[in-house]
Amino acid sequence: MLERHAESEFGGVFQVEADYREPVVQQLIADAGGWMIWPPIRFRYDTIDYDIPGPAPYPPSKEHWLGTDTVGKDVLASLIYGVRLSFLFGIVLTVLSSVIGVCAGGVQGYFGGKVDLFAQRFVEIWAGLPTLFILIILASLVESNVFWLLGLLVAFGWMALVGVVRAEFLRARNFQYIQAARALGVGDARIMLRHVLPNAMVATITFLPFILTGSITVLTSLDFLGFGLPSDSPSLGRLLAQGRANSIHAPWLGLTTFLTMAVMLTLLIFTGEAARDAFDPRKDPGSGPTRRHL
Repeated sequence: MLERHAESEFGGVFQVEADYREPVVQQLIADAGGWMIWPPIRFRYDTIDYDIPGPAPYPPSKEHWLGTDTVGKDVLASLIYGVRLSFLFGIVLTVLSSVIGVCAGGVQGYFGGKVDLFAQRFVEIWAGLPTLFILIILASLVESNVFWLLGLLVAFGWMALVGVVRAEFLRARNFQYIQAARALGVGDARIMLRHVLPNAMVATITFLPFILTGSITVLTSLDFLGFGLPSDSPSLGRLLAQGRANSIHAPWLGLTTFLTMAVMLTLLIFTGEAARDAFDPRKDPGSGPTRRHL
């Protein structure tokens, strides 16, 4: 886990890093009185198993619980790494898009007038652009990596919350306590952050689970089409593409990836709804159904 050891350190011949799956290396360690602790899944997402007893893709077995893909990589390991990468990518994309969208919608709704007019026209023009085609064109021109793809998706994904936040700020800007704060000389930034934004956060949190699931779906779709993350990254979209190409003689590829995506997105929606109810300041915790005493 912490250091890399050459095979020669265990009594072998080669000076390269030891491959602990090799029976020769395992025998050398056993002869020296050593021992090994293996994880339940002995593969990474990029580990190719050259010892599978049949051609790849190989069906589920004791060694590969969900089978292998077309090049001999473990499907379960690819799913675990792919879900982790998709989840982290979706969270970062959601946070960045939400920050930009809340700021843009708050400025439009609070100041109104020409600021709202020109900003709303820009949002309408920007939202009318064919996002998927632009992403495909740019991804085909530039070498794909995580940060480049994240920047492209943020550039077109921040508009999801602009309309909701703008409406909340337009509604709250004329409240009496907002006018009283202005009369007392409180700055616009302080009013927006401390008095208006908490009211808009309820609607914002409501949309966050859908933005997160949409981000994961977009990443999976781009990987499925071949315009997403680099080819050496774990990807659910590429597993779906392999499942489509081998749907007859390797149905476990498409079925496992589809079920994983369905369960993950469903759980994210339920988690987001629970977080929305927990952080809703207008929800009375004692407003639930009363208990009936027997």
